[in-house]
Amino acid sequence: MNITLLAINSKYVHSSLAVWQLASGLRMHCRQPHDVNVIEATINQDCAQIVARIIAQQPDVLGISTYIWNAGMLPQLLVLLRAQLPSLTIVLGGPEPSHNKEHWLANGADYVITGAGEQPFAALIDSLAGDTNNSTPLPVDPYSEDYFRTLGGRIAYIETSRGCPFCCTYCLSGESKLEFLSLDMVKAQITKLAFSGTRTIKFVDRTFNANAQRAYNIWAHVLSLDSDCCFHFEVAADLFNETSLQLLSRAAPGRIQLEIGLQSFHQPTLAAVQRSTNLELAEENIRCILAHGNIHVHVDLIAGLPHESLAAFAQSYNRAYALGAHKLQLGFLKLLHGSKLRSQAQTLGLVYQQEPPYEIISSPWMSENDLQWLNIAENALQHTYNQGRFLSALDYVLSASQLAPLDLFHGMGSAVLHQATPLAEYTMQLYAYFGTLPHVDKKALRDHLRCDLLRTTRGQCMPAFLQCDGKARKQVMQRASEMLARPISAKETAVLEDGRGVYIDSTQRNPVTGLYPIYFLQLQ
Repeated sequence: MNITLLAINSKYVHSSLAVWQLASGLRMHCRQPHDVNVIEATINQDCAQIVARIIAQQPDVLGISTYIWNAGMLPQLLVLLRAQLPSLTIVLGGPEPSHNKEHWLANGADYVITGAGEQPFAALIDSLAGDTNNSTPLPVDPYSEDYFRTLGGRIAYIETSRGCPFCCTYCLSGESKLEFLSLDMVKAQITKLAFSGTRTIKFVDRTFNANAQRAYNIWAHVLSLDSDCCFHFEVAADLFNETSLQLLSRAAPGRIQLEIGLQSFHQPTLAAVQRSTNLELAEENIRCILAHGNIHVHVDLIAGLPHESLAAFAQSYNRAYALGAHKLQLGFLKLLHGSKLRSQAQTLGLVYQQEPPYEIISSPWMSENDLQWLNIAENALQHTYNQGRFLSALDYVLSASQLAPLDLFHGMGSAVLHQATPLAEYTMQLYAYFGTLPHVDKKALRDHLRCDLLRTTRGQCMPAFLQCDGKARKQVMQRASEMLARPISAKETAVLEDGRGVYIDSTQRNPVTGLYPIYFLQLQ
């Protein structure tokens, strides 16, 4: 049979692990060989373009990997496929159809595979081909020559375990048995990926460090590789032990990224969603990791969870911001098919979108206006702090004005809505807003903005009101060139309001923060 597997990723830079797992499963489990082709598209492509690529393969069976980010475009895609390939057998799998089978079977799918799909999909293909398949599920290796040819330097994904030991009611992984893949196989796969040309390898394990000793072994293997890849892990901050913390403290800068889901600091909320976290230990471990300066840390919060009002969420947010992580993700609750919280939604009074991504609209604890208020703050957060931009200006303004972080970001988002705004113009608008805040000195503010733009853009986007020329700047260039033993451009320098010179070394970008080192000069 001719089988095509389709992944529709949220961005081009992403790749799909699932379709290559399925392709490997077909090779391992099917009673007879089949022609298997993989198509990776993105949600930004037109449905007609994706359908044209499928038609070019002339498949007998099409398998589609389905998630909340692509489920919204699938109805149109299925209509086009039915019109142009009426005899095509369409099989859906993934989190969306696994927990919403009746909907998809009534709207274009012939079959739905629920849960792990490698062996069941192979059994279905054998059945369609007239064979009986009684194979035992086995671990598969998705990393074929075709996979690496298709990867093309995009983000690669790897799975070392399935399931999760926790039962958070908003998540689909809760209450599923935690299973680990062979450690030897995992290490071999990591090594192959590390030298494949990709720059980032993301582990899709829901709680990577659920088994502390296993996590240590994998981190030790990662750190032993002579590779420039960055390895990204989702972890629980309160599950680190001392030996893992010591190991990670020795990682080369930029080698490891950690994504830490705190979700909330509000204890009634954590209890309501059955999330068990030692918050004090989590904070202590996050600060310990950040103190070494070698690991990029990304902290997650979820707005809209039960029992957390806007005021309570603000306390969670400000406490998380104080940790000083490199990125603070302000996400909004999604009521996923199959999650316990979705089944409780009516009882709890949760109102949410009926179409993907099923985002919260209101609850008894947060009104629609409250959530819109947070969306405004999130827009500002995404375009400043989470991009590593304006960090010293933000620190200065928070200190001078004594505003709480969430209030500052809401004020920024209200005054300066970022809609593909050029950076120089956005900087001018931020300066105007910051200048209205109590106790903010505009001269000091201009200096912070100059330094921030030097450190993030090498001065390439410096607006006119922050630029400086004349003898002082030439002196900075001359002195900086002497210090760095190489020529330096005027854009990489500035003169501050107090007469000091400042310059950056554009050859030494920090692999953890993405910032260039900055130096100050006393001018005569």
